[in-house]
Amino acid sequence: MCSDQTIILDGGMGRELERIGAPFSQPFWSAQALIEAPETVSSVHRNFIRSGAQIITTNSYAVVPSHIGEDLFQQRGRELIALSGKLARNEADDASRQPSFFGAVKVAACVPPVFGSYQPDNFKPDQAAALISMFFEEQELYADLFLAETISSIEEALSVMKVYREFGSDKPLWLAFTLKELFDETSQPQIRSGEFLYDALQSILQQGMAQAILLNCCSVEDISAGFNSCDQLIRNHADVKFGAYANVFGKVKEKRSPTRAISELREDISPQSYLEYARKWKQQGASIIGGCCGIGPEYIQILSKGLID
Repeated sequence: MCSDQTIILDGGMGRELERIGAPFSQPFWSAQALIEAPETVSSVHRNFIRSGAQIITTNSYAVVPSHIGEDLFQQRGRELIALSGKLARNEADDASRQPSFFGAVKVAACVPPVFGSYQPDNFKPDQAAALISMFFEEQELYADLFLAETISSIEEALSVMKVYREFGSDKPLWLAFTLKELFDETSQPQIRSGEFLYDALQSILQQGMAQAILLNCCSVEDISAGFNSCDQLIRNHADVKFGAYANVFGKVKEKRSPTRAISELREDISPQSYLEYARKWKQQGASIIGGCCGIGPEYIQILSKGLID
C-alpha cells in the first residue's frame, strides 16, 4: 500500500466489465451491467480493491439519457444511480472489515457529464441542475466524497459547484477535467471546450469549494503537459489536492472527434510505463492517482506498489 501522502484511485469500470464478460455494448456502456448483471459491477469493485485501490468510484457514469435513453432514464434513472452507490458501498465496507486489509476503502460518488462525454457544445445550463442534482441526492447515503468526472468546460464545472452548494452536503467535492488532444507540443493545454486549462483551474480555485482537482479521460502525454502548464498554480495552492487518471484510448492522429478512437486501446502503455508517467505526475504535484478507460486492476496493482513515498 502507498503511504497516506499518495491516494490510489481505481481504474476504468467500463472496459473492465467488458474484459470480464459482463453485458456491455454501445450505447449503454457500463450501465448495461448495472441493469442486467449488477453482480459483475461488484466483482470489478472487488478486483480494484484487491489490487490496492483506496477509493472506488460508483458505476453511475453512464446512467444518463445519452447512454440509456430518455425513457429508461425517466423510469429507472434514480433507482440505478442509487444502486451504483449501494454496490460500491457494500464492497468498500466489506473490504474495510477484512483483518488482512490495511485501512478503510472510500467511495467516490460519480457525477458524470450529464449531456455526454467530450461534448461541451451539448451542455444545457438551464437543464443541467435537475440532472446533476439526482447524482447528489441518490448517492449521498453511500458516498464518502463526490467526484464530478470528465468535465469539458468551465460552465459545466460551475454548474456542478452550484448544485453542490445548494445541496448542502458536508462531503468533499472533487472535480476532474478532461483535456483536448495536443497536436502541437508548443500549444497550451485546453479542456474540451477550447478554454485553457490554466484558466479553468484558476476559475475553480477562486471558488474555494473543490477539495481536489484532477485531470482524467485523456492521454498520459496530455496530462503531463497539463501539469506542466499549471505548475505555479498548483504550487500556490497547497490546500487543494491535485491528481490524475488517464485513459489508454487509441491515439487520435488527426483533428477529429476523440470518440472515434475509443474502439481501440493503446498497446504502448503497459502497467510499468503507466507507472513511470504516474511518478512524473507525482513530482508535478499530484497526490491522487488512478486510471480511467482501459486501466485495469493490473495497472492499479503496479501503482499501489510503485508510488510508495
